[in-house]
Amino acid sequence: MLLLVFLFIFQSNQLFAQGCDEGDDKAKVEKTEVKAEDSKIKVFGFLQAQYDYSIFDDANTFKFKRARVGVTGAVAKDFTYYVVLETAPLLSTNGSVYLLDAFITYHNNDWVKFSLGQFKQPFGLEVNTACNGLTTIERSMISDQLVAPQRDLGLMWLGGNKDTKLRYAIALQNGSGISTVDNNKKKDISGRVSYKPFDFLTVGGSYRYGFPTNNDAERTTYGADAEAKYKNFKLVGEYIYDEGAYNAATSGGCGGTPLTLGPKRQGAYVTASYMTKWNIEPVYKYEYFDTCLDYSMNMNEIVTMGVNYYINSATRLQVNYQYKVESYEIDNDAFLVQLQVKF
Repeated sequence: MLLLVFLFIFQSNQLFAQGCDEGDDKAKVEKTEVKAEDSKIKVFGFLQAQYDYSIFDDANTFKFKRARVGVTGAVAKDFTYYVVLETAPLLSTNGSVYLLDAFITYHNNDWVKFSLGQFKQPFGLEVNTACNGLTTIERSMISDQLVAPQRDLGLMWLGGNKDTKLRYAIALQNGSGISTVDNNKKKDISGRVSYKPFDFLTVGGSYRYGFPTNNDAERTTYGADAEAKYKNFKLVGEYIYDEGAYNAATSGGCGGTPLTLGPKRQGAYVTASYMTKWNIEPVYKYEYFDTCLDYSMNMNEIVTMGVNYYINSATRLQVNYQYKVESYEIDNDAFLVQLQVKF
């Protein structure tokens, strides 16, 4: 009960999905400027009930993919706050509720904003798309593995909004993951810039440099992405290259299973979708992930075919079939169904 009471305090004027509110869906990442008289607390959240079926080993389960509740509000014209709890019992190691996001944002104007607390690192297009706004049920392997830890404690400077062609974010973070003190005396730096040269096209680039272990071992990551929209058709692509040390305990992103990585790794994905007049959206996604560039036989590929049905503005049904290919073939294709409700 105390956690739920504490939860009811949040709002942020941000760029690149720092949190999980609908406002950080890629098309709605930035919120409008908060005025002192608009400081009323807003409660929000979403539930993702899911069914997973493995085609070949007959493993199947019902579960909550995510069950999040949060609050947002303003304490003054220039200061807002944002708090989110993850309540899905399968996501924590002991089945308990845990703090996902919690940060305070100072916003003097659209180009001078600072967030302090725990939030997503500003790296990558897919990672910084809200979980409730993903086109497929699962994020790509490279987003889950190479951008981990996706959330961290730190300070971020950001600017721009949905109406500006340029948007940016730069963060200084621990590099050790959610609710974890730094495991060394150094800090990680990450950043993302996006630019909209045309109304139908947005391109972006990301960079991260840090020290994920408790020694001087370095890690460097680069990313490039593009998103094109023409009427009801959308095409999204992203490439990530990563090298150096990594913390195996935090690899795996938001709920993913950590993989063993080589000294150099890379991957990419392309997603195509089309929204029909019946609110039915066919989806096709291809992705690959080479976990070790120095050796062969480390390629992982997934082809996702599915359909999204938007029942109303707050309810969505997603059905995905994942065809998985590995260098050493594993019978692990999957059929996923998810029903999402936002509030």
